[in-house]
Amino acid sequence: MLSPKEAAHPRRFVVVRSNDQSSDNAAAPVENRALLWEPPLVAEAERAPRTDRVVFVAAATITVAFVLWGAISDESLAGVAGSLLAGLMRYGGWVFVLTASVFVVFALWLAFSRYGRITLGREGEPPQYTTVSWIAMMFATGMGIGLMFYGVAEPLAHYVDPPPGTEGGGESQRALTAMATTLFHWSLHPWGIYAVVGMAIAYTTFRHGRSQLISAAFIPLIGERAASGPLGRTIDVIAILATLFGSACSLGLGALQIGGGLQSLGWTEETTIGLLLLIIAIIMACYLASAVSGISRGIKWLSNTNMVMAVVLLLFVLVAGPTVYILDLVPSVLATYFQDFFQMAGRTDAVGGATAEWLSTWTVFYWAWWISWAPFVGLFIAKISRGRTIREFVAGVILVPSAVSLIWFSVFGGAAIHLQSSGIDLAASGAIEEQFYGMLGYFPWSTAVSVLVAVLVAIFFITGADSASIVMGTLTQRGVDKPQLPMTVLWGLLIAAVAAIMLLVGEGGSTAIDGLQNITILGSAPWLIVMLLLCVALLKGLRRDPTAMRARKAQELMNEAVITGARTYEGEFQLSVAPAQQPVLSPREEGREIRPDRPHDTDTGGSGRRSEPPPT
Repeated sequence: MLSPKEAAHPRRFVVVRSNDQSSDNAAAPVENRALLWEPPLVAEAERAPRTDRVVFVAAATITVAFVLWGAISDESLAGVAGSLLAGLMRYGGWVFVLTASVFVVFALWLAFSRYGRITLGREGEPPQYTTVSWIAMMFATGMGIGLMFYGVAEPLAHYVDPPPGTEGGGESQRALTAMATTLFHWSLHPWGIYAVVGMAIAYTTFRHGRSQLISAAFIPLIGERAASGPLGRTIDVIAILATLFGSACSLGLGALQIGGGLQSLGWTEETTIGLLLLIIAIIMACYLASAVSGISRGIKWLSNTNMVMAVVLLLFVLVAGPTVYILDLVPSVLATYFQDFFQMAGRTDAVGGATAEWLSTWTVFYWAWWISWAPFVGLFIAKISRGRTIREFVAGVILVPSAVSLIWFSVFGGAAIHLQSSGIDLAASGAIEEQFYGMLGYFPWSTAVSVLVAVLVAIFFITGADSASIVMGTLTQRGVDKPQLPMTVLWGLLIAAVAAIMLLVGEGGSTAIDGLQNITILGSAPWLIVMLLLCVALLKGLRRDPTAMRARKAQELMNEAVITGARTYEGEFQLSVAPAQQPVLSPREEGREIRPDRPHDTDTGGSGRRSEPPPT
């Protein structure tokens, strides 16, 4: 039992850790330095650009060889791509399905774990861009063209031709399944893939001051020497090629939709390959003007403009269309999405029937598209995410875009399904790239709104090419933040050339979209393996982060102090800190009482002054 005097003045327990140089504690000085480590003020990415000739020559040679092959014999390229795709889908389709969900779980786990409070930069550093501009740039770069291209087409396609294993439902159930399947392809999974790559690059660049190279993010796993050697350069070349084909696919889809808009408006009789090549050439000329301005002006201004135009378009369709039906659709789609989530996430060729073909057209194509875009979008998101914590990063990169995708597809897909169910065969009214314009034809001011859509797609086209070329310039110039303009322009032109070849390959096969999809899936396969290893490297680096190490050390010391204090003082104690070099006696051993109002008592190793903390 404690005396009244002891109860009024709880004893203070002094925690002392030994610093002896025994074998168990030999690494203590190194650990202490790591606990007090701060990111460098100037990162390697801020140095002057210098081209890595090995990476540039390797990536450019493969790109030029692909362009020449497609220009000389597009049918041969189409045949080889088709054969390789068939083998990949037969033996490796399950890998795409499984790993896409792994990336989502990994990113969300990091956000909710103790690593979530780690800042992508120096401690307390404010974000570089406002949240609105940050999200706008992510959308414009991440999937702007895709949202426009598939906003109507995909929900409508799943409604008319339900996914494998969902046939036979009523009309309302078909609508909900179609919308949930579309949301599955455009919400958590793509942004989870982007988040993993973006987080790894932002962490290694802004936290450790390294260059903005994919290989630099592998230093915790393979070491700095390997990351700077042939293995690291191979990783960077794979990242460039994945970016190239993923970006070219998006630009090809953009050209198809602009051509479809011109045809829907009656400005051209049909969308020929010559017209598509002309569209690519004109848009790339506009891209050159944007590339000169850089991220802070060109891309930021275009992204903000795009966001305003997209919101205006969305509100117009919501108000002019079946408003009540769309609003009713939002909660129902969300519920169906979570209800069918595991069925959709686990759909493979084991389901039977035409599942393999359906997967290569939809789910696996999407996962491959997002994976191939991951080095490009991830690095770009990393560039604009300095100063945000990992938790803020994941919330902004995954949850916010997923919510916007829910609203976007509910409005446009819901309006299209409502027209289809009312007896208007919108799905058969034109090619997939024309269906957005076909739906707008049943709304007032359809011509003006269709022109707005074409302009919106064109701006998405420009920002996508601009961002991709900057990223590829960064990867070829040793990870600098601002690559030289000639290098970014060169990669932008090569992206346009590859997009043209992919469209030619599609024409040599069945449709232009087939060519875009087939080559995108093939181009993403090597990068998928790199991404899995990147997750391991990121986790290993986070475990060694000073914030995480301090948290573990604090938890360890606190547990030890509480247990020892409870045993010694029967629960009545308070904590202080003393130098480990000087053994400190407990109050009982000294035979005196420590006053609780002297936190820096000189007798216990403190400074004796309230303005200075005791030495640690």
